[in-house]
Amino acid sequence: MFWRSTYNEFIKIAAKPRSYIGLGAITLIVGIILIAMKLDGMMYISFITAPFEQSLAFEGNILNGNLMAFIILQMLIIHIPLLIAFVTGDLVSGEGAMGTIRLLLTKQISRTSILLSKYLAGCAYTLIILLWMGFMAIFIGKMMFGTGDLMVLKSDGLVILQESDISWRFFYGFLVAYLALVMIATLALTLSCFSENSIGPIVSTMGVIILFTIIGTLDVPLFDTIKPFLFTTHMAAWRSFFEDPLPMDQIVNSITVLFVHIVVLLGIAIYKFNKKDILS
Repeated sequence: MFWRSTYNEFIKIAAKPRSYIGLGAITLIVGIILIAMKLDGMMYISFITAPFEQSLAFEGNILNGNLMAFIILQMLIIHIPLLIAFVTGDLVSGEGAMGTIRLLLTKQISRTSILLSKYLAGCAYTLIILLWMGFMAIFIGKMMFGTGDLMVLKSDGLVILQESDISWRFFYGFLVAYLALVMIATLALTLSCFSENSIGPIVSTMGVIILFTIIGTLDVPLFDTIKPFLFTTHMAAWRSFFEDPLPMDQIVNSITVLFVHIVVLLGIAIYKFNKKDILS
């Protein structure tokens, strides 16, 4: 019963036109980035290598598919949360807006199971969005630019990763990026349980992200104690897999903070959904 409910919830997502906005937007944006870099990418490479050209000699295919994948992931991981919230913020409130919430809650399945079905369907949609971006960034990128070593520009220097040492970094990087996006999906779902329309949870989710991001970037002593506990502080934790050596303590800490946020928010969503009044 639970898995059938999850399947039905995923079909609901697939039946909504808004669900394809994310796939279309990623296809368009990644396509534009790849074409632009194909036409004028050496200018970007010059920006990276200019500070080091006096002490280092760069050879080989620097402008390659691995670099394209890293650039695209770095750019879009900031914007994908909006695409995720656009769908997951509608999972519960959308039922209320259409008036189908009463019928849904009278089924012979617990409210917790219903909500978890919606949640798993939302997580599956999030995974599809990320996998599509990964396909566009890595496979299409390598088809257009070939392969090679990856140069990662940091605030304190330049890290060059050999091609044979990159695949596993992308794999685990994408896993942590997925965890961050699941966090956004969980937040949107939780806010959706408190709303009777679809717009509120979507706007509120983006509002929370913007607020926490601003707090995280402000150099104010008052905020220094709370920054480590904000999920936005750890949204870019995937980048840690492209450092050498790996900062394992930092990676584990980021994963823990994101996971705790997910568990707490999902608990709040379950509590609110179980208390939902279908008679009003």
